[in-house]
Amino acid sequence: MLIQKHSRELYRRGIKSLVGSVNSPVRSFKAVNTPMIFSRKGLGAHIWDVDRNKYIDYIMCWGVHILGHAYKPVVCAAIAALKKSSSLGLSCENEIKLAEMIKRNFKSMDKVRFVSTGTEACMTALRLARAFTGRSKIIKFDGCYHGHFDSLLVKSGSGNLTFGLPSGAGVLPAYTRDTISLPFNDIGLFQEAVKKNKHQLACVIVEPVPCNMGVIIPQENFIKEISRITKQENIILIFDEVITGFRLSLSGAQGIFGVTPDLTCLGKIIGGGFPIAAVGGRKQIMDLLAPLGQVYQAGTFSGNPVSVAAGLKTLEYLEVSSGFYDGIEKKTKDLLFLMRSAAETQGIPLTINNAGSVFTVFFTDKSVRSFADTRQVDQQSYARFFSALLQQGVLFPPSAFEACFVSGAHSEPVIERTAQAFKRALGKMRQGCLTAR
Repeated sequence: MLIQKHSRELYRRGIKSLVGSVNSPVRSFKAVNTPMIFSRKGLGAHIWDVDRNKYIDYIMCWGVHILGHAYKPVVCAAIAALKKSSSLGLSCENEIKLAEMIKRNFKSMDKVRFVSTGTEACMTALRLARAFTGRSKIIKFDGCYHGHFDSLLVKSGSGNLTFGLPSGAGVLPAYTRDTISLPFNDIGLFQEAVKKNKHQLACVIVEPVPCNMGVIIPQENFIKEISRITKQENIILIFDEVITGFRLSLSGAQGIFGVTPDLTCLGKIIGGGFPIAAVGGRKQIMDLLAPLGQVYQAGTFSGNPVSVAAGLKTLEYLEVSSGFYDGIEKKTKDLLFLMRSAAETQGIPLTINNAGSVFTVFFTDKSVRSFADTRQVDQQSYARFFSALLQQGVLFPPSAFEACFVSGAHSEPVIERTAQAFKRALGKMRQGCLTAR
């Protein structure tokens, strides 16, 4: 039995000053009916809470820590930058180096603009697309989350899906009337929507591998067909690779699929654990941004020197480390094989979707290929599973619709311990002997 005395005390204290005692909704553990834990530190593949409980971590700061928590060279790079200044308010050389490194790996990017969050990157990409085309309508896909920007909070994933909010309160109809949300993996409906609206469509924005309604794998040629149609109709194609960028490969999902979007949004990994994001793409579009063009975007902390230094060190490692991606994908496959075997042995229906080192466990015996399919997922079973797994010292996302991430720090012994904990957690579920903490 885990002791959570200090986490409970902090929750009671935090609820008085922070909304829900959190600064991001999914951290509340509300969706898994479990008292939330407060983190103390992270190292490698592990995280500790304030009660000194140790967990194998598969949240990994929602995909940020591809090298593991507190990877020493990244920490040293950040400290060295911090000693010079936490923020300068002027441009620095490392911003250029990081942009050059991103361009080197993402051939779709002629130019890059750094911002602070993935939401801001997607918001800027939409503004650029509308300015470039002179059109207003956009297409997104049900369950894909592109940040909490008004135009994109229509049937979005992540926290909105977790808490059953198809569109956020406070979002005026005027902001979403030009947003068309379509089922992911249905190319027929996409073709119809383009045909009906093609002279009004500024852009299509998509997670090439959705990770914010759980991991959803695109059906064969779905992404390529979207690319073909948007090019044919002169519609801007935006890839939201905030999660998949530098996660699935050095060139993200677009490198794997062989698709060249007009604009790409990046985040998470490119900051090495510090806040940063980016939008990049074709020169003709990117040059519309001020100070060259009339599309305004600015931010005090954009290109923050500490974030840029940590990001550089992270991407440098990924570039020179031969076999890194093959290694974490193999560890993921090994873990998922053991997990599927345990579920089959105990007769518990599971569907596990994965792309590279990212995966989601769905409690259903049906395939999960779209936002509509997530409606059949047993959230209560996931909540019981989450609690049982936590008792075994393994931390999965506190939501049935988020992704798990394997890092370079997840060693073979860690994978084996996870598999054993998974087996025991399923056993407790099957026996119905879960005890509330």
